[in-house]
Amino acid sequence: MKTVRIKGMSCGQCATRVEKSLNKINGVEAKVDLQSRTAKLNLTEDVSDEQIKDAVDNAGYEVTDIIGV
Repeated sequence: MKTVRIKGMSCGQCATRVEKSLNKINGVEAKVDLQSRTAKLNLTEDVSDEQIKDAVDNAGYEVTDIIGV
């Protein structure tokens, strides 16, 4: 389980865009919470922080912190 803090989301469509981008990564089940500006990731495979950052960047937003193992 990882929690990702994300900068730049301002609406439900933003959250949906980030969630879809994260869920495209093999081994990731993501749920984005717009109010807290975070994504909770359940990981079923090894996923690097760099892969997570790239997915959020590709959606047009910025990772400010990744918490978890």
